[in-house]
Amino acid sequence: MAVNINKDDCIGCGACVDTCPCSALTIVDDKCTVDEAACADCGACTDSCPVSALSL
Repeated sequence: MAVNINKDDCIGCGACVDTCPCSALTIVDDKCTVDEAACADCGACTDSCPVSALSL
């Protein structure tokens, strides 16, 4: 399982990328994307997203 990203809500700010300890998140075309194999489901990104676009 990996973090779910609501692309409609994502503003591409990169806060999640900066806090992900697994480097599983990147910004592509101004939206967050996840490398599901690298995601550890820790929730750090969900806590850092200012628009709550990420969920576990």
